Amino acid sequence: MFKKNVGNLDRILRIVVGAALLVAFALNPSGSYSWLYLIGIIPLATGLMSSCPLYSILGLNTCPMKK
Repeated sequence: MFKKNVGNLDRILRIVVGAALLVAFALNPSGSYSWLYLIGIIPLATGLMSSCPLYSILGLNTCPMKK
């Protein structure tokens, strides 16, 4: 589907940050700007898929090279 361009450390950080933002939204859904926590869906999804469309556009790759 998508080319893998997110390395292991990058992937773990994305999953942790995305999950933390979604948990923060779940704990405070009635705050005035709490909907901004839903932005956590993006790093969570890119971390789970190991592919980042923005990295593809910019030509970045944090995956280790296969030998």
